[in-house]
Amino acid sequence: MGDILAHESELLGIVKEYLDFAEFEDTLKTFSKECKIKGKPLCKTAGGSLRDSKSLIIQKDLITAFDNGDQKLFFNLWEEHIPSSIRDGDSFAQKLEFYLHIHFAIYLLKHSLGRPDKEELDERISYFKTYLETKGAALSQTTEFLPFYALPFVPNPMVHPSFKELFQDSWTPELKLKLEKFLALIFKASNTPKLLTIYKENGQSNKEMLQQLHQQLVEAERRSMTYLKRYNKIQADYHNLIGVTAELVDSLEATVSGKMITPEYLQSVCVRLFSNQMRQSLAHSMDFTRPGTASTMLRASLAPIKSKDVPLLPSLDYEKLKKDLIWESDRLKAFLLQALRWRLTTSHPGEQRETVLQAYISNDLLDCHSHNQRSVLQLLYSKSEVVRQYMARLINAFASLAEGRLYLAQNTKVLRMLEGRLKEEDKDIITRENVLGALQKFSLRRPLQTAMIQDGLIFWLIDLLKDPDCLSDYTLEYSVALLMNLCLRSAGKNMCVKVAGLVLKVLSDLLGHENHEIQPYVNGALYSILSIPSIREEARAMGMEDILRCFIKEGNAEMIRQIEFIIKQLNSEELPDGVLESDDDEDEDDEEDHDTMEADLDKDELIQPQLGELSGEKLLTTEYLGIMTNTGKMRRKGLASVQWSGDEPLRRPVTPSGHRNGYPV
Repeated sequence: MGDILAHESELLGIVKEYLDFAEFEDTLKTFSKECKIKGKPLCKTAGGSLRDSKSLIIQKDLITAFDNGDQKLFFNLWEEHIPSSIRDGDSFAQKLEFYLHIHFAIYLLKHSLGRPDKEELDERISYFKTYLETKGAALSQTTEFLPFYALPFVPNPMVHPSFKELFQDSWTPELKLKLEKFLALIFKASNTPKLLTIYKENGQSNKEMLQQLHQQLVEAERRSMTYLKRYNKIQADYHNLIGVTAELVDSLEATVSGKMITPEYLQSVCVRLFSNQMRQSLAHSMDFTRPGTASTMLRASLAPIKSKDVPLLPSLDYEKLKKDLIWESDRLKAFLLQALRWRLTTSHPGEQRETVLQAYISNDLLDCHSHNQRSVLQLLYSKSEVVRQYMARLINAFASLAEGRLYLAQNTKVLRMLEGRLKEEDKDIITRENVLGALQKFSLRRPLQTAMIQDGLIFWLIDLLKDPDCLSDYTLEYSVALLMNLCLRSAGKNMCVKVAGLVLKVLSDLLGHENHEIQPYVNGALYSILSIPSIREEARAMGMEDILRCFIKEGNAEMIRQIEFIIKQLNSEELPDGVLESDDDEDEDDEEDHDTMEADLDKDELIQPQLGELSGEKLLTTEYLGIMTNTGKMRRKGLASVQWSGDEPLRRPVTPSGHRNGYPV
């Protein structure tokens, strides 16, 4: 009882503060009256008083900066004291901020007695222009604000009819009133009473902490599975290498005793060191009687050794999955698309991944063969940005695998949808990256190359590549690689003839780009289109040889030799011979039968599960477990590899991930 009495005044003050904050006016009057009757002192909480005085100072400073036209001070205070969640998420705050930028941009025009200082005015207009191009770009589709995007480019806004209202006497006072009301509301909301703070610290914060811990646990489980797979693979490689090493030591001992090692024995040892995918070709194509053959193959081999102990993933109920992907909430759709993608990207290369992909294909997971109005493919046009992005990621994952490309390429429906999404998607960079990545992988198949060329995709790519510094590394690499693949075809070169000058300028600018990963594709595209006499003439007229020789001085040995090939092509007088580039056989594919799953497919995930939400493999196996939907798989035989020397420009279609991993092209 003594402890209660000692803190009674403070406790009563906390209750009074909360009633006042929540605007329980009648209750507060009754409470205060009863406390007075009973002689209970009501102390004002020190925290609340301090917060009130601080808030008033901040509001006063903001209004003063507004009145004085002090743009820098105002926006420093604005960003420091207005929470980013309100500035970025509240529509009224966004609109108010837009008008505040206009106020400061035209402040000198409205308040200067004579002609405003040109340097200061230019600085304010430049600041406003930067805002429009960055944060203010979000409102560019709003009719109310659209005219103001022309303001920085109008020489005299005061006489322009579109901006007449800005220079009326009532405009600034009305804006100031809106600002004052907004600040009063914001700072009142931010003055959290002590009672609410105590509640959050002891109750709500625990819930938030549990949610964070749950998310960390889910992520840790996923990382654990990935690391376990890597560990199993490394362990299998280790055991295999120990066995081979022991045999080789025995062989060395035998040679000391005068026993010869046969080529057949050496071949059997080397075959064990290579992946299963290379063993058959290795057994028939390698001549182990030639000195250095074994060591060369060992150094060149980057293929992983297939683990025999990787279990198959559980079967799924694909009918239920597709139904929920079409009809359920956007959040569930996003988690399902994410989980299905993770099945592909985190599965072990080999039988496990092949079985997952075959199950997706045999159950037509993406509805590629469906003629229904509502289909899984339509998620590419979902109103939800997350769903659109995750659908694009899943399609890109399919396209990363040869059998997945074959499934998606059964007709041009998927191609047309991706082309449409590519040209329309201007909000989400990652969605566009994945759509572009999928299209680039499609370009390994000749029929899809033809369709893309006919659809004018070359013109779109050239326009995109005019300003490469605005593109992400992924977008830049895959767009240049796609352009090269399309330019290798006769129809693609003929398209380039129509815009020869622009194509040559774009490619010559890309030669000096800081992203060196794109150089092989730029060289390949140049070499290919310079086989056309009219393009060679255009290139000579613009001094292409001098441009190329500038890069010979700076490049590495491999790039120098490639550029020398291009200069030789530039100065040749030959007509196109059609070798490797004939369009006669549309059934022949240019692609090699290899699969490459990029790490970028799973970067920057947009969604995380809340407490109690299922995600990933746990979501699939808990809610969508099926019976015997996994089926066996017969691998297609790939084309014979066309070997490429790094000295020459690329002359066969490639994809950046495959090229980086050293696949023959």
